[in-house]
Amino acid sequence: MVTNALLGNRMRLIANPLLALPRSLKRAIAIGVDVALCALTVWIAYYLRLSEWVPLNGRPMLAVGLSVALAIPVFAAFGLYRIVFRHAGADAIVSCAIACAVYALGYAALITAYGFELIPRTVGLMQPALLFIAVAASRGATSLLLGRQYRGIRAAHGKARALIYGAGSTGRQIAEAMAISDEMRIVGFIDDDNSLHNSQIRRRRVYAPHDLEMLVAEKGVTDVLLAIPTARRARRMEIIERLKSMELRVRILPGLMDLAHGTFQASDLREVTITDLLQRPPVPYDDGALHEHVTGNVIMVTGAGGSIGSELCRQIAAMKPRRLLLVERSEYALYAIHNELQAIGFEMSVPLLASVTDALRMDSILAAWRPHMIFHAAAYKHVPLVEHNPLEGLRNNVIGTAVIAELAARYDVRDFVLISTDKAVRPTNTMGASKRLAELVLQGLSQTEAAQRTCFSMVRFGNVLGSSGSVVPLFTRQIRKGGPITITHPDITRYFMTIPEAVQLVLQAGAMARGGEVFVLDMGDPVRIYDLACNMVRLSGLTVRDASHPEGDIEIRTVGLRPGEKLFEELLIGNSPMPTAHPRIMQATEHSLPWSRISEQLARLSEMIAAGDVSGARTLLQKNVVEFTPTSDIVDWVANGRA
Repeated sequence: MVTNALLGNRMRLIANPLLALPRSLKRAIAIGVDVALCALTVWIAYYLRLSEWVPLNGRPMLAVGLSVALAIPVFAAFGLYRIVFRHAGADAIVSCAIACAVYALGYAALITAYGFELIPRTVGLMQPALLFIAVAASRGATSLLLGRQYRGIRAAHGKARALIYGAGSTGRQIAEAMAISDEMRIVGFIDDDNSLHNSQIRRRRVYAPHDLEMLVAEKGVTDVLLAIPTARRARRMEIIERLKSMELRVRILPGLMDLAHGTFQASDLREVTITDLLQRPPVPYDDGALHEHVTGNVIMVTGAGGSIGSELCRQIAAMKPRRLLLVERSEYALYAIHNELQAIGFEMSVPLLASVTDALRMDSILAAWRPHMIFHAAAYKHVPLVEHNPLEGLRNNVIGTAVIAELAARYDVRDFVLISTDKAVRPTNTMGASKRLAELVLQGLSQTEAAQRTCFSMVRFGNVLGSSGSVVPLFTRQIRKGGPITITHPDITRYFMTIPEAVQLVLQAGAMARGGEVFVLDMGDPVRIYDLACNMVRLSGLTVRDASHPEGDIEIRTVGLRPGEKLFEELLIGNSPMPTAHPRIMQATEHSLPWSRISEQLARLSEMIAAGDVSGARTLLQKNVVEFTPTSDIVDWVANGRA
């Protein structure tokens, strides 16, 4: 045991200084070791060939020089110097094998083909094999030595070293919870209250906010736990922005009720997400008007399994309708939302497999259930996919809207709300143009006798965080894979809001409608997608790799705008929005077309879709949606396949 202890101490004496070295110096050492291994393996190869040890000068030194000149660039190209040696495992050995194989081809070809005097050709064959064994062994030994010591250090100091921001009662609860957890070690508190600075709470010192940088450097802080539940949102965002720039992982608390009930555990802490940064104060809404429209009534949601549709179902279910009709063409999506509603105890939902383009099926559903209100969220919304499949996009988004809107008037549905998009404003793609034409369908119907039976309205908003097709889940997956994050253009901007916020405003707008309105939601300021990507990288505790930071973790790569994609989105066609009773909802003043013309154009569009006439359908779109200016040629897969 004494011998093992002495051996452990000696290993620590070797490993600890190596672990403390900066990454650039560690790479320089690795290159130096590989240079030495090149020389050693050439020397051994000479011995195996000549059965005697030769001095490394003259021609043997030329063989060493050739080996170094070829091996080091090849190893660098295959990433052998980017590998974290203490974590080197089977993947690292595979990388070594591939790099050494490429090196062997070059070195053997050079030695055998050129025929250097006094350099045996067999040296060119044996040395690469010896070099692979030596390099792989060096990586394995380093991983064994440093990895074991590193894990010991982490175990001794906890998996992470954290500061608690906030020394109040909430911060103390966190400290108590973390004391019985092995997830991280609390090294102190940060608080804005000057009277607490330099005092101690539970044997941990309270520091001032300006001490953060010093603490990160001296104590190796990796995480900050926000324990300021009563702070204003602006103050929380200010703190998060500062911590984000210091490449720290920031975690926040669960709800205050969990703390009040004593159910908080260390595992309940979650990392700050981009949603936390973009989220705005809660949406004020009129409970009375919403419940009057929903409670005790039959409500239908089309596209019930989608991102917006499913959240509509959740919020409507909370208002206790008599029935909630879930219309969805995707079997799995319908099963998922129906099962979720049942799991929370809502038994009044009716799952209906149907497509809004199927007039007979939709007629039978409305005849059977006679809904009071329809939220029409069924749509194809992915810009590139609809651009490549334009006729299906038009069938679903335009014809489907016309089918269900006319049926709504026939069966005296009281309110019909279309979920629209900012891409309908001065569209440059088929998806946006199809949604604008769907708006024109409802505006046309609002000018007919149908409007006496049904109140038609539209709600237009931008991107929602976390929806299917949103950049946020995509960036999250790309970060988890180690990058790169792909963006279409460095200057592209988009409006964002959370799904619950968007749906609350949709419900509120539906309750306010009097007929024919195009409501526009206040989306706040547009967000540059490049900045969004940078923030997501930093919130993950990583760094952005670019020209000024070549050692960063995640690269952000520009891939170019896709067909029909715009740099900037808009919410209004005109410039004179009117306020409404709700501070976050405006009413757009948009031109419309008479129903006689719209119905005629819908009939022609149906014929073109049936005939597969993509060119004619695009011309019809441009004629009726006068703001539609396509930015790409027709890229329909079927039409191009025929051509």
